[in-house]
Amino acid sequence: MRSITLKLIYSALTLALLASCGQQTNDGAAGQSAAPVAGSFNSIDLTGAPYAQGFSLPDYDGKLRDLKEFKGKVVVVFFGFTHCPDVCPTTMAEIKEVKRLLGAQGDKLQGIFITLDPERDTAAMLKPYVQTFDPSFLGLIGTPEQTAQLAKDFRIYYKKVAGSSAQDYSLDHTAASFVYDTQGRLRLYTRYNSGAEKLAADIQKLLAE
Repeated sequence: MRSITLKLIYSALTLALLASCGQQTNDGAAGQSAAPVAGSFNSIDLTGAPYAQGFSLPDYDGKLRDLKEFKGKVVVVFFGFTHCPDVCPTTMAEIKEVKRLLGAQGDKLQGIFITLDPERDTAAMLKPYVQTFDPSFLGLIGTPEQTAQLAKDFRIYYKKVAGSSAQDYSLDHTAASFVYDTQGRLRLYTRYNSGAEKLAADIQKLLAE
């Protein structure tokens, strides 16, 4: 029964819950048919999913980061870009609020922002952007080729939307976060704007395992 439910979830996620960062978009309705696996979480349960198994990218200081180094923490990974006017900052602020809601357990949450726009998001730009939300949050940046491969591995959709010039563009992209447990295993997929309280409750359950 669980395998059937997971297949339904994977099919729904393949549709890629999109957010146009140039306009207000609500991606929640698009995934309503993908109910969480029965039982315990507010977010979609991806335990056992065969994709989004990790990353290995340099951070804004040039240090190579790997999911394994965060063992003992719950890791929340979000893909976005610093020029995003609404979805990305809203999501990062929500992760910050989740950390606050966790109280004494807040130091066991690691927020990670992976840029989908390495052409514009330089390390010098990414560091202050991410640390504006919380000094402990990390920003990762790869080459365009690494970014494309990682997006494929995570089943993340992203596409340039032309602007008035070559550098004045936006990105449409999947607006959701991936949550890993303290052993580095993919566990949850949380939709954009689902609410800090719900995600904090899910993370508390993962920390209690």
